[in-house]
Amino acid sequence: MSPGVLRGVDRAAFAVAFAGRLRRAGIAAGLTDVDDFVRALAASPPDSMSSLYWTARISLVRRHTDLAAFDRVFAAIFADPPPLPRPSRSTSTTDDHDDRYVRVPAGSDASGSGEGLPWATLPPAVAETAERDTALRLPERRPSALTGLADRPFDHLDPAQVTQLGDALRAAVVGWPTRRTRRHAIATGGARVALRQTIARARRTGWEPVEVVRERPTRRPRRVVLLCDVSESMRAQATAYLHLMRAFAVVADAEVFAFATTLTRLTVVLRHTSAAEAIAQASAAVTDRYGGTRIATNLRALLTSHHVEAVRGAVVVIGSDGWDSDPPDDLAAVMARLSRRAYRIVWLNPRAGAPGFAPRVGGMAAALPYCDRMLPAGTFQDLLVVARQLQSVTCTDGRKWPTLTPAPRIIA
Repeated sequence: MSPGVLRGVDRAAFAVAFAGRLRRAGIAAGLTDVDDFVRALAASPPDSMSSLYWTARISLVRRHTDLAAFDRVFAAIFADPPPLPRPSRSTSTTDDHDDRYVRVPAGSDASGSGEGLPWATLPPAVAETAERDTALRLPERRPSALTGLADRPFDHLDPAQVTQLGDALRAAVVGWPTRRTRRHAIATGGARVALRQTIARARRTGWEPVEVVRERPTRRPRRVVLLCDVSESMRAQATAYLHLMRAFAVVADAEVFAFATTLTRLTVVLRHTSAAEAIAQASAAVTDRYGGTRIATNLRALLTSHHVEAVRGAVVVIGSDGWDSDPPDDLAAVMARLSRRAYRIVWLNPRAGAPGFAPRVGGMAAALPYCDRMLPAGTFQDLLVVARQLQSVTCTDGRKWPTLTPAPRIIA
């Protein structure tokens, strides 16, 4: 393909004529689209037929249903170009490296192949072969399978698609933040003098501290505890939430629990190397799956068990729609107790992303004042956003996420 497909062609006249052919084929190519096409040709002159195709398609096509008609018009124009000779070097004053326009008469019959367009030069659309094809074989570029599934509801996905998106969640949970501990470790650039190590080394130099040993505070990953509602009202979201819990259990060493009427610890089974086996074992371990919901009772069971130390200073994530058979006052009391132990509390609600959503359910309204954030979690795209939000937790006590509203603990 020769460089400069439209060299010597009036780009504005070419765009207007090409848009006219598209409009006659039923494609709504307006003046704004033509202007975009002219600007695109000026900003990035096409050096091949493929680049011209994509420049025209991006600029002039606005609907997916118009792609077939666009391909037919494009193929009709470029498959059999009109026999217009290139201007002779001896008679033309235009240099090959000059982009000045030349006047070339266009054909009067627009129904012919390629006629009706102001061409000066037209390289062949395809290479010469034994059998010349009449249409361009261009790839159909569509969103990837993962991108297409990210915004679909959970109940519209099959198990293979859920597993594929679960792997994407695990890949998204990286760089888990750390927190400062009270312990110190020897470090060259530390700001604090390690007295014990400095005195121990001074024994070799007559108790003169010739070599000063320094230390700095050690950091540990911020602990995270996830609780997933697997009751009947969460049937469509339960498997997807288990994939999210597995991602944090594997990457961030999180403690994960499932609850309906009772509390079940799933930390060990979700750390299985196989995602499908881990979800299968977790589903088998939850004996009360797709039953009733007792959020207050299960949170109280967590706070009275030997796992309560995992909650202290941790980010607690609760995935539930807020439907609770326990009284709202009980849930408010246990949430107040949980908020005094946890570092932050995040509530994932699959219905929070719906237009006009308001937390009017008794359990959700009672728990809301004690949550630092309530995030929508109705699709896998929402869960990917949740993973990024949880990783943005700051490591300094007393501060919140950069995207959160400062205290008090109330959601706007």
